[in-house]
Amino acid sequence: MLRDFAAIDFETANQELSSVCSVGIVVVRNGIITERFYSLIQPEPDYYCYSNSQVHGLTHKDTANSDVFPKVWQKISSQLEGLPLVAHNKGFDEACLQAVFKTYMMDYPDYIFYCTLAESRRQLKHLPNHQLHTVAEDCGHILTNHHHALADAEACAEIALQLL
Repeated sequence: MLRDFAAIDFETANQELSSVCSVGIVVVRNGIITERFYSLIQPEPDYYCYSNSQVHGLTHKDTANSDVFPKVWQKISSQLEGLPLVAHNKGFDEACLQAVFKTYMMDYPDYIFYCTLAESRRQLKHLPNHQLHTVAEDCGHILTNHHHALADAEACAEIALQLL
């Protein structure tokens, strides 16, 4: 059973995986949430697609004065050392993290990633779908602010505590 990890969720400004505009991270130690982190990020490239903004509600106005990714990551990276990362649809969040590291020419530390989406498909076959809010509710967590990076990371953490 996974008891120490960090759940992570990114929102993006446009179709480029490097365009992270917000991040939510929930650190779990000994099966207990010990830390929550949320930050807006000035995306790279710095433009917003209407469809992305419709999903998460963020626009250029929200992130125009935000820090760029390296400054945001510096604030949280030490708390993630030695922890595996967990995401709901790890393919997306892991690809975003790798892309933004590459964009800023940062050394990627080969994080171990687990996926609550894949695990929910294996264990929760009774569900009509395996979207984050559906799986979270089945695990007893009501996701009230879906597509807010911190709310999504919290839901992912609660799912991981039950399924991983």
